Amino acid sequence: MSDSIKQNIESQGRLFSGKYLIISLSLSLIATGIVLYYTYTPDGIEHLKLKRMHGFAIALVVAFLRAWFTAAKIRYLANKTITWMGALRIVITWDFASAITPSTIGGAPLGIYAMTREGISLGQASAITFYALLLDQLFYLLMIPILLITGIYLEVIPENVGMIGKSAMFLIYALLLAYGFLLAYGVLINPKALSKMVRILFRLPVLKKHADKVEKEMDNLEEKSTDLRKKPFSFLLNAFILSSLAWLARVWLPTIVVLSFLPADILLSFLRSLAMLFAALFLPTPGGSGGMEGLFVLFQGPLMSREVFVGIATFVWRFLTFYMIIGIGVMVMSWYLNTAIVTNLSSDENNKDDSSGNDDSGSAINISVSGKVKDG
Repeated sequence: MSDSIKQNIESQGRLFSGKYLIISLSLSLIATGIVLYYTYTPDGIEHLKLKRMHGFAIALVVAFLRAWFTAAKIRYLANKTITWMGALRIVITWDFASAITPSTIGGAPLGIYAMTREGISLGQASAITFYALLLDQLFYLLMIPILLITGIYLEVIPENVGMIGKSAMFLIYALLLAYGFLLAYGVLINPKALSKMVRILFRLPVLKKHADKVEKEMDNLEEKSTDLRKKPFSFLLNAFILSSLAWLARVWLPTIVVLSFLPADILLSFLRSLAMLFAALFLPTPGGSGGMEGLFVLFQGPLMSREVFVGIATFVWRFLTFYMIIGIGVMVMSWYLNTAIVTNLSSDENNKDDSSGNDDSGSAINISVSGKVKDG
């Protein structure tokens, strides 16, 4: 195997770890198994009604729509320079990485790799990632006030989480709001002020060791902010609509799964799904495994009048949002790896041909091979 191929495989290995994949799957299966064990009864299946089974098909469609809206957002941010299949591969790769890595790492590094494999430059891929982060924060800024207002009239945060759980949720809301306001202000209004404030903060002795890294990030923020503010308002608005539609599809999934088993309070289930997904952003385990299953039981379980369906619904939801992503993600990553190997082998052969051609009378034909991944 050539050195270039080895380097390509090694670089992908650094982006995600098989250890995280095993840990993530194990935690999720154990948590789901525990919920099924304590909620399942043999006679419970008798209560399933065929007239509600179409809900599973709807949930599958909504799961696809979430991926499609996200792909549309990435393709729009890339100025439609990639194909629909290419955009979907990027989304699946990003989701796959998010499912097997801790929240502190996320799916962005592997998402950027996928974008470069689809022919997007590294600089543009970084900008797309930055814009996607901003769009997520703007969605949080819009939704959290809705949760706070509706929480006055509805039990959005379940009683079973206790006072500590409620306090934790309000802390999560506060952190997301504060970060969202800071990022939106820094990017859309006054990047130099935010950059200056962060630089001053990282002069503190306890943070000083990270000052050099933060300096580069602040330079990057100012550059991306300048580029974004040169674009028309419609650019940000259209991207925000696509991002919000993807988020809303994601939020509707738990509710649709619950309704596939039993009637429930639709509005309350939707609001709890939203709060649940915000809480999941702070789970420390790879892909939130173990914690995601617990959050579903805490937030959606009380809305299901038959306890036997809680464990089954947890498994169905995790299948659509986690296990299915893992399976398809492995296939997409294998495809990227195989195309990279073929490209590198072709490049090596062409280099050899070029070398031999230089020794001949100059009649050899030079063939250039593009590194861009194209749809078959």
